[in-house]
Amino acid sequence: MAARTIDLARAARAVDELLAAVGAPTDDPELRGTGQRVADALANDLLSGYDLDPKTILADRAGSRAPGLVLVTSVATTTMCPHHLLPASGVTHVGYWPGDGVVGLGAMARLVDCFSRRLALQEDVAQRIADALVEHLGARAAGAVVDLTPTCMTARGERRHGSHAVTTAFAGDATKDAALRTELMSAIAIATKSEP
Repeated sequence: MAARTIDLARAARAVDELLAAVGAPTDDPELRGTGQRVADALANDLLSGYDLDPKTILADRAGSRAPGLVLVTSVATTTMCPHHLLPASGVTHVGYWPGDGVVGLGAMARLVDCFSRRLALQEDVAQRIADALVEHLGARAAGAVVDLTPTCMTARGERRHGSHAVTTAFAGDATKDAALRTELMSAIAIATKSEP
C-alpha cells in the first residue's frame, strides 16, 4: 500500500479559502488557525484509516482452533461521509467464525478504524470489514453491523435529530447461510442488551 502524500500547509490554506468562499466572517478571532486545525484533524485522525493495512492488522494470529463465533460489540466508530464531508458516529459490531486461527480482539477494533477512518459510506465500511476477515484472516464467515448517527442527516437537509442509520454486511459462508446471520444478529442483541 502506497503511503499518502500529505501537505498540511496546502490543506490549511484550502480550508481558509473555503471559509472565505462560503462567506464565513474570516475576521472572527475564533477562526484564526481553523484551517490548520481542520487540516490536522482530517489528515492525522479522521482519515488515518488510509494509513492502515487490513492484511497487516490481521496477520498476527493466535493458534486457537475454536470454531464458534468471535464477536466484539460496540466499537466506537466515526467515519466521514464522502458526499458532504460530515462525520457519522456511533458503534460497529463485528463477528466472525474462525478458519485457521483467530486474532486478538484489539485487532478487530483496529480493523474498524482501518475502514471507517476514511471518506466512506457506512454501507461500504461494513462490507469491507466483513470481506477483510474472510480474505485476510481466512474466516469461514464474517459479518459487521454499523450503527451510526450521520450528521449529513441530522445537521443539514431533513435535520432528523436522533436518527440512526444501521447497515449490515456479510462475507464468506454467512452470505448464503441464514442460520449464521441469525446467530450473529442474536449474539449482538444479547451482548448489547446488557450495556449501560
